Amino acid sequence: MSRSLWKGPFVEKSILKKLMVFRIKNQSSGTIKTWSRSSTVCPSFVNYRFRVHNGKEFFPVHVTSDMVGHKLGEFVPTRARYEFKKKKKKK
Repeated sequence: MSRSLWKGPFVEKSILKKLMVFRIKNQSSGTIKTWSRSSTVCPSFVNYRFRVHNGKEFFPVHVTSDMVGHKLGEFVPTRARYEFKKKKKKK
């Protein structure tokens, strides 16, 4: 279910503060570390790098223009890939 239009997109205030600091210092390199997976990607996030927490560790996410409107958590895997061990055939 989506958020109502009159409320606008949800973006954590701490992310916006960190983004403003990056802009003031004119830094294009570096990453913004966040735990807020539910924050919506805004057009002002484009070409910045984020490190998004998946519950265990931080994953790097480079924001492009195609990601605008999606949540940050959509680009980070939360489950480990598991494969069953293959049994050796007896001769």
